[in-house]
Amino acid sequence: MRRIAGIVLAVVLIGGVVAAVVAGRQGEDTGTATKTVRAVIGSEKAEFFADPDVVKALAAKGYTVEAETSGSWAMEGLDLKGYDLAFPSSQAPAVELAERYEVRGTLPRPFYSPLVVVAHRAAAEVLAGNGLASLDAEHRGTLRMGAYLDAARDDRTWQQLKGADRHGELSGTLFISSTDPKTSNSGALYLAAASYVANGGRVVASEADLDRTAPLLRKLVTVQGAQQTGSDAVFRDFVSGAGNPLVLVYESQVASLLAGGQQPGDLVVLYPDTTVNSDHTVVALTGNGKALAELLGSDPALRQLAVRHGFRPQGAAAGFASATTYLKQELTGVRQAPVPTSEVLHEMARRARG
Repeated sequence: MRRIAGIVLAVVLIGGVVAAVVAGRQGEDTGTATKTVRAVIGSEKAEFFADPDVVKALAAKGYTVEAETSGSWAMEGLDLKGYDLAFPSSQAPAVELAERYEVRGTLPRPFYSPLVVVAHRAAAEVLAGNGLASLDAEHRGTLRMGAYLDAARDDRTWQQLKGADRHGELSGTLFISSTDPKTSNSGALYLAAASYVANGGRVVASEADLDRTAPLLRKLVTVQGAQQTGSDAVFRDFVSGAGNPLVLVYESQVASLLAGGQQPGDLVVLYPDTTVNSDHTVVALTGNGKALAELLGSDPALRQLAVRHGFRPQGAAAGFASATTYLKQELTGVRQAPVPTSEVLHEMARRARG
């Protein structure tokens, strides 16, 4: 997958993503596609739109999609003239874009994905042994957000956790790697979930709430140093064995990895007991964009392909997550935190980044 760093559409990267889509069509019977839809999408959806089967299913309905990637919040800084739709990873940036481009009516949300923490087995077992997590399957468990945030507030290190001394790779400050909350949806939603817990189970909505939660959120972000602008990069680093042993990603990224035939023995998926769903939301800028958005939510073949890429179609949990040793089919035991307004999320990110 490719991403656009910051808020600038890099021509080289754009070409790479479009080329991936076109390459996926080579050698396929793509039907009689007659309408080209230009889209700016979150990087986590690039593989979906580049999938030859998705390309074929869209072509059968008369569409070709040219998809370019951007951080979801960074889309606000783009000039979308000439595009048919924007497809960020949650409602908040989509609402901002809809207001800017005077898009009226309900914004389609074809599918969604909860945020999860991927952990190396040793890290997950140490967290479980210290009351910060629990494991209920070989590759799956629950992250106790309250306990984790207490540890972050106290600047706890891996060395202070019992059992960590048996694993040389577990050293330094205990933290979860995330993306830049100023440009990336997953990073912003991480702050939304953490602030909800830190605010006593209430959504942050006032200046007093921001003041109360800002010191902790700043710790969660600044301990990471430089952050990526897209979740694809941090997930690929994790899978390759590089970087931090705890990384915040979309559940869909894990599901897509598993569907591709990989089943890493060292991977444990931790569902935070309080998290935020990423509602992938379409801002249709033209009639073709609106038609494509409706197709993504209603066409059975495209909905099935969304599941294959790890996305949960709206209103259909059955059939999701066949690899249940890694993933939950039903999101039981997972509390969904409300998301603050866009204005509040922007201010959270600004304070957290310093």
